Amino acid sequence: MGAEGILVGLGGGEILSLRLDRANRHGLVAGATGTGKTVTLQILAQGLSDAGVPVFAADVKGDLSGIAMAGAPNDKLVARAAKMGLEISPQGAPTVFWDLFGEQGHPIRAAVSEVGPLLLSRMLELNDVQEGVLTVAFRVADEEGLLLLDLKDLQAVLGFLSENAADISTRYGAVAKTSLAAIRRKLLVLEDQGAAGFFGEPALSLSDLMRVDGAGRGQVNILAADRLINSPRLYATFLLWLLSELFEELPEVGDPEKPRLAFFFDEAHLLFRDAPRGLLEKVEQVVRLIRSKGVGVYFVTQNPADIPDSVLGQLGNRIQHALRAYTPADQKGLRAAAQSFRANPDFDTAEAIQGLGVGEALVSLLDEKGAPCVVQQTLIRPPASRLGPATAAERSVLMASSPVRGLYDEARDRDSAHERLQARAEDRAAPAPPAKTAPEPRQPTRPTRRTGGGGSRQGLGEAFTKSVLRTVGSQIGREIVRGMLGGLRRR
Repeated sequence: MGAEGILVGLGGGEILSLRLDRANRHGLVAGATGTGKTVTLQILAQGLSDAGVPVFAADVKGDLSGIAMAGAPNDKLVARAAKMGLEISPQGAPTVFWDLFGEQGHPIRAAVSEVGPLLLSRMLELNDVQEGVLTVAFRVADEEGLLLLDLKDLQAVLGFLSENAADISTRYGAVAKTSLAAIRRKLLVLEDQGAAGFFGEPALSLSDLMRVDGAGRGQVNILAADRLINSPRLYATFLLWLLSELFEELPEVGDPEKPRLAFFFDEAHLLFRDAPRGLLEKVEQVVRLIRSKGVGVYFVTQNPADIPDSVLGQLGNRIQHALRAYTPADQKGLRAAAQSFRANPDFDTAEAIQGLGVGEALVSLLDEKGAPCVVQQTLIRPPASRLGPATAAERSVLMASSPVRGLYDEARDRDSAHERLQARAEDRAAPAPPAKTAPEPRQPTRPTRRTGGGGSRQGLGEAFTKSVLRTVGSQIGREIVRGMLGGLRRR
């Protein structure tokens, strides 16, 4: 590290350093595959860590994990250091490994409600109508007191909307069941890609990304992204969500002496590919305003043309590795890259970019006034940590001694929308208890004469006498009626 910041390399006969008090003004590391972008990223990340700045970086190819281990400089690196008047002191950075899938690091989770309908729509590649329906689902869940924590919760709420589509449509506009079905199918695809593990609890606490060790070095957080990169929507959405969370939670600090956190976004073109206008505006807003929260964002990509001009204009510190211009599109990108630098009268910037070797770059950093310096053709310094990945055994040892070990490794599933709606359904399906009816009034009973041994029953003789009298009376009655009718007939 130089006197004023992080030593980047030797250019124009002088040492070039990234000023710590300008490191929150964001930056760009660009260049074709194999030209040294990852090594430059590693140098910047370790330099910031040595200065006490926590770092978050995505490890797309797997080789950035070597930052945790002390380097073993080869003859070429030693010769490069000697040419720059440096001596390499092999040392690894304090590193914590993270993985959305929980395989090569601690799991990272976020509640569905924290991600929100806009980013989730981007992840699911929804059209405008489907995005509107998803927004209604979030609103209804909020009104019904249904927590959206994981994908089961979201599926349950979408099912609730489908069952009550007519009523909900009168309140929020048409909620088509076809749109609900399409969203639910895309959620299943997302689950099949392994994204279900990202949604849930315990949710990541940002303070666990911003730790400093006992020696005052910032923690380097490495996100395993070699598998994640195969789900580019999930990758881009997660990193944008993380930036948004930092923006919302961190207080304003203006321009601090050094950043509170540095954020490296590798394969940055994935964030902007086919992105809707609303999402691009969100990215631009976060990048523009998060600087005042003390967070520096560094985009790492192949060509500056991969990044929209509205975002590119916010990136003050620039390191450009070699570009090849074999096609008209490549030539256009080359011209755009050259024009983004403050020109140096000693060489043609476009020609210099094509002629750079491995470990060389064109560098323009911000000065003490925040203005970009004249671009310099620069020999990038060798790293102190290992070039290449950490082994599985080394990763396991670091995981076992991690400061966040045990905090996120086990998922938690508390009572939320899925459980609440399931309980409601079970209550509706349960049979209703029988209705209670008033007891019939008891008929008064006539007192009976008790006879010896007969208890309350009538005696047999008494019953027989009553029966005979009833029979005789009936016969006499019939004879009287017949006589009367016969007399009438005779008349």
